[in-house]
Amino acid sequence: MFYVRPAEPEDVGALVHHARQVVHSLPHDEAAMAQVVRQSMASFDAAVKFPGEEAYLFVLASSDDDAVHGAAMLSARAGASGTFFAFRNEVIHQVSRDLGVSHSVHVLELSSDLTAHAQLSGFWVREPARTDAAPDLLSRARLLFAAAEPHRIGESVFASPPGFTDADGTSPFWEALGRKFFGIDFLAAERAVQGTRNRSLIVELMPHYPIYVPLLPGSAQAAMGQVHPHGELSWRILADEGFGTDQFIDIFDGGAILQANRQALRSFSQSTLRRVRHAAALPDAGAVRYLVTNRRTTGFRAILADCPPVDHTENVHLTDAVLRVLDVTPGDHVLCTRL
Repeated sequence: MFYVRPAEPEDVGALVHHARQVVHSLPHDEAAMAQVVRQSMASFDAAVKFPGEEAYLFVLASSDDDAVHGAAMLSARAGASGTFFAFRNEVIHQVSRDLGVSHSVHVLELSSDLTAHAQLSGFWVREPARTDAAPDLLSRARLLFAAAEPHRIGESVFASPPGFTDADGTSPFWEALGRKFFGIDFLAAERAVQGTRNRSLIVELMPHYPIYVPLLPGSAQAAMGQVHPHGELSWRILADEGFGTDQFIDIFDGGAILQANRQALRSFSQSTLRRVRHAAALPDAGAVRYLVTNRRTTGFRAILADCPPVDHTENVHLTDAVLRVLDVTPGDHVLCTRL
């Protein structure tokens, strides 16, 4: 049985090990990761009235041994300590009356429009957990956490799954554009900013004028809006949640950025508050799978539970195993949504 909880200092080793393999948006050394975990713990502990510099790191753990099988982050405000940058897709209309020519040109504009939006990042799941609903639990739990305490994030949310790179870690988009201004390869640039898009070096080095897409090599244009195989699972979950694309792409790898107003997301619009009732056993038939959270902050827990539908009742019936993981008792209230 998998469940989601806040990251703890004991998780640092596992988090670093997996971040080095697949995740650019989390630190790759233990000291930096330990700092992320400390910031996350302080964020969960904080009495928040409005979103600030809070960053919440969640882990997917096994109820058997508490081993870490995945992680995902929710930042209250992208660029909280600066400005978050992305490329905005724009169209320039050009007309020559003398030649009788009128056409539209796709351009990219360096934009800070996503600054202060809530950001989802750092998602990864170990192979043993990828074949069931555990990835959905991990990704959506952070949104259900926000749905229980909406004052912790803004009205808009976005995510930037990793864009296309080849087997050697080379990004065609970066080679065509970013390298011309930074003079280093893609992975070195990612390490320099540790997955963030709010460093001053971006302002200092990235072009501030429109990038005419037709002037980029075909390989770079083909990479725009694409998702790396490591990001396809996250993409699928977020798309099912209600996220959409097309307005922005990542300034480094050209990958698509998914956006949504939080009220358009299933975890916000379809979650319901229910009173816990004890279930002696799993239902024989007619059960529905729900994602259930205990609505706490520091002691946040989320789990998947099969139980009778809650649509027309004030109660949700949970087994002893689920009650133990959530650390709730009959009579408590939980937040739940259909998976």
